Amino acid sequence: MAMPHILVLGGIPRILQKAAASGLRITNYEKPGVFDPDIMEYCERVHLFDYQDIGLVTELTRTLHTHDPFSRIITQSEIGQVIAGHLNTVLGLPGNGAEVTATLHDKMALRELLNAKGIGPVPAARRTTREELRAFAAAHGGAVVKPVMGSGSLGVRTVRSPGEVDEVWEWIETYGHGDFMVEELLEGEEISVETFTLDGRHTVLAITGKETDGGVIERGHVIPAALPAPDAEAVAAFTREVLDAVGLVDGVAHTEIMLTESGPRVVESHSRCGGDRISKLVELATGVDLEDLPFQREARGDFTVPPPEPRGAAAIRFLRVAPGRVTEVSGVDAVRAARGVAELKVYLEVGDTVRPEQWSDDRRGYVLVHAATREEAVRRSRELAESIVIRTEPVGTEDVSAVPMRDVLAQAHEVLDPFA
Repeated sequence: MAMPHILVLGGIPRILQKAAASGLRITNYEKPGVFDPDIMEYCERVHLFDYQDIGLVTELTRTLHTHDPFSRIITQSEIGQVIAGHLNTVLGLPGNGAEVTATLHDKMALRELLNAKGIGPVPAARRTTREELRAFAAAHGGAVVKPVMGSGSLGVRTVRSPGEVDEVWEWIETYGHGDFMVEELLEGEEISVETFTLDGRHTVLAITGKETDGGVIERGHVIPAALPAPDAEAVAAFTREVLDAVGLVDGVAHTEIMLTESGPRVVESHSRCGGDRISKLVELATGVDLEDLPFQREARGDFTVPPPEPRGAAAIRFLRVAPGRVTEVSGVDAVRAARGVAELKVYLEVGDTVRPEQWSDDRRGYVLVHAATREEAVRRSRELAESIVIRTEPVGTEDVSAVPMRDVLAQAHEVLDPFA
């Protein structure tokens, strides 16, 4: 019996290798600017084009599907979600349809849906004026300003008092984005819930603890989060309620939640694996490979969601690097050889110029650790990350100034709203 033929939107070699190992036949779409030739050995066909071009991707997929039908479309990238949903609806394929993926991709649409259903309501408004933002921050004790669409904390700014509005507004006008939203600044412990949905049933596989050091870009994550069992059960039930409200019927989801004094509140939710190597943390701490589950589900007729089995704890810590020109990188080999280090990445070398962090992709490396306990994993990841020495020297202001969002997106070959 022939194995199913799937369409994968985007994907790095690690992901496509898992798809191929499951025995599936793979057609891949990738953008030329981010194409990695190493994926070729895992795919029957690779089409290099801008798959966020709605007209082109629709016609090509319809034609390919006519001659060699796809059983399912799978993507683990944020920009691929709405494309997959659109194609599922157009072609009548199983999985999450256009309405579901559009709601999750549009943060204001998700907020309006949850508010209308009374699920952890959070005051919010779309595209305010400067004075409306000032009034909103005063009325709600602070505000978060962020793009309606996007990921990786790109373009997210906080306003903790009306006095900060002018600075944030000037940033929006200089470096920001056209379509943004404002919502109440949520305070509390931030976590994320990693799930897999099969036929509309949501299985919680892990709850991730987060460290932000008061900013919007995460400095670290740990699995399992430090939650008492009753609180974890309540968070799991809340997450299922959110995913039911959205209408998610299929696949991985990553739901970010703030545990406030008023109860859990959704920050964002996505129909994909969490970034920041959270999928690796899940695998180390529970034995479940989130990246592989969509492929296993499609390859196996008897697929069931595997139960998580506690295997200690896993934590990741991101490196801090001062803006400037790099003059020294040391300590890397010692950390790589250290006990419990599962992954180590350093994305710079002497002579590189480091700009201020504007989003998650600006972080220049991380240490990922597996340990017996949560406390040990967090401590080891932090200590090892801090033991890597990266020195920089000042350079011209123009070399380390912030980059407009449109330029960041262009460098990443991404479009926030392909239907605009």
